[in-house]
Amino acid sequence: MDKAALVADPDGAARAGGSFASLRAYGRALAQTPRRLARRACAATAPGEETSRIRARSGPRMARALRWWDLVGLGLGGMVGAGVFVTTGRATRLYAGPGVVVSYAIAGLCALLSAFCYTEFAVDMPVAGGAFSYLRVTFGEFAAFLTGANLIMEYVFSNAAVARSFTAYLGTAVGVDAPSKWRIPVPGLPEGFNQVDLVAVGVILLISVCICYSTKESSLVNLVLTGVHVAFILFIIAMGFKHGDARNLTRPADPSRNPGGFFPHGAAGVFNGAAAVYLSYIGYDAVSTMAEEVERPARDIPAGVSGSVVVVTALYCLMAASMSMLLPYDAIDPEAPFSGAFRGRKGMAWVSNVIGAGASLGILTSLMVAMLGQARYLCVIGRSGVMPAWLARVHPRTATPVNASVFLGAYASCLARSLSRDHLLL
Repeated sequence: MDKAALVADPDGAARAGGSFASLRAYGRALAQTPRRLARRACAATAPGEETSRIRARSGPRMARALRWWDLVGLGLGGMVGAGVFVTTGRATRLYAGPGVVVSYAIAGLCALLSAFCYTEFAVDMPVAGGAFSYLRVTFGEFAAFLTGANLIMEYVFSNAAVARSFTAYLGTAVGVDAPSKWRIPVPGLPEGFNQVDLVAVGVILLISVCICYSTKESSLVNLVLTGVHVAFILFIIAMGFKHGDARNLTRPADPSRNPGGFFPHGAAGVFNGAAAVYLSYIGYDAVSTMAEEVERPARDIPAGVSGSVVVVTALYCLMAASMSMLLPYDAIDPEAPFSGAFRGRKGMAWVSNVIGAGASLGILTSLMVAMLGQARYLCVIGRSGVMPAWLARVHPRTATPVNASVFLGAYASCLARSLSRDHLLL
């Protein structure tokens, strides 16, 4: 029996956008929720349906203009954000010690195995839905909807939080107390919700315009920013190896209170550190949402997704090694390990400003890749009929999901306008 036939609505109400055509149609759809849920919860579509009939609901096709190096750049941009500048310090100080280098290698291997799964699905079914589409053809619409809703919520809130962080890191780069200087307090609003961050709003709106204009041009911008960001990271690595001391890899600052050695907390500490730093690899999944815009999916997707994870793993291991050489693991600042290590050295305070500039670029690239991915998730969810079909439309001139990009960019900018970063991350 054709699984795709299970999804068809005999009343015609389940056609893309049918439930959202009017208030009356939406009310009728709500009244039919139990019957629809029973019929469609486990109904799965066929891969061929996803790439043909369902894709056609977007109208014009997305332009197949990306190559494997574009995907590598998007993967690097999505993964190498500001998070590594914090997670490395926490994992080193609290769990793994200098063995955090091995922790990053283990986490990188796990990320690579997961990337292989995304790659296999993306090659077999090159559509823009990512995990939503993969679940829809395997476990059915209900599991796909829950996952898609969680992914959209995660992307919107995290993008708003990351944009707020950009203001703080940019302030560090230029030596300005950004929260007090660049955020406008609004009287009468509750504490934590009363600071308008115009820089964060401007960044989100600017990136929204960029991703609406062209995916290929967005990829080129990302490649340039990522290249500069990687140059900053290589500079930090070189400074760490140049000014570090190999004895710090085995000797704590306070031997009477903390164990020594390269693995001060044993294998358990290394694996706990791997679990902590795995967050730094999040972002490669967004690359799989670009499958519909890849010129040659069978060749470019495996090289792009897997290649980006391998390069990022090498950079992370080198960063962890250089930081562990700069200071004993029990003297590392868990909140700002790299900038803190250089701030305490005579004549090296300027390196902290360089780190702030590098982190700012990392935030821009990770934000751009995340917004590209979230727009494509929402576009394909719109194709499925569980959200308005208007969100699934692809603009005929730009060949991008403009409606989904504008909607999510506006929503994220509203969140970033007045909420504090801590409230967004709760």
